[in-house]
Amino acid sequence: METLRAVFVVCLALAITAVLLPVHLVAQWRRWPLRKTTAQTWHRWVARAMGLRVDVHGAPARTDGHGVLLVANHASWLDIVALGSIAPVSFIAKDDVRDWPIFGLLARLQDSVFVSREARATTRTQAETIARRLADGDMIVLFPEGTTSCGNFVYPFKSSLFGALGIGTENGADATVQPVAIAYTGVDGVPMGRQSRPLAAWPGDIGIGPHLVRILREGRIDIDVGFGDPMTVAPGTNRKRLAAETESAVRRMMSALVRGQRPSSAGTQNPLRTAYEQR
Repeated sequence: METLRAVFVVCLALAITAVLLPVHLVAQWRRWPLRKTTAQTWHRWVARAMGLRVDVHGAPARTDGHGVLLVANHASWLDIVALGSIAPVSFIAKDDVRDWPIFGLLARLQDSVFVSREARATTRTQAETIARRLADGDMIVLFPEGTTSCGNFVYPFKSSLFGALGIGTENGADATVQPVAIAYTGVDGVPMGRQSRPLAAWPGDIGIGPHLVRILREGRIDIDVGFGDPMTVAPGTNRKRLAAETESAVRRMMSALVRGQRPSSAGTQNPLRTAYEQR
């Protein structure tokens, strides 16, 4: 039955892709806003086909035409499907993801921003690209841990990633940053504990192929996503402080989510918090 389920999910995902891909390609070529809708619809339908149940606490920030940088913890490639089903987001990915089979193509189709963490000569260009996308109103996701975890904890956020994107630099522009926590909380209706949560996680030592097959053979997976209070970040902001505060907010929300509680910092208000003043 598990094998049949995996085959059924793959066939259903292919059918969904066959319906949406032609429309998305045209919309992407013409740069129509419709491309964001088709991408979100694909994630939403595929999430349902896979049996993912995404519960949302709080809401993505609305900023009157300006973009938002969502700062989230990262445990699995399922994070991308979950966030993509909630809002019309794009992702910041390592440059080598561009060439991955299947996932690299999906990343390109979703207007992901590919960044190189080694080539310092490209840092300015990357920052300018992010700034332009945010100015155009895009909602972009950054995973500042720089890797995936087992799903039970949050790795320290790397402040250098904020600097590489131009967030808080002297030459940057004001930006809206919103912490987001992603927690895997149940499978087949049974709450996940510390021992079972790595089932959905994708640590770096597990191949993407075997992990994909394992997920497709599973039943329903419950994912809780909490959106924290957004904040405005001014040029010259201390990026280490920014990394520390967003990390702290994500840790608090994730801790609440895995205990089955609503995160106290998952806000629903639209007004932004006061901009950082520490330089």
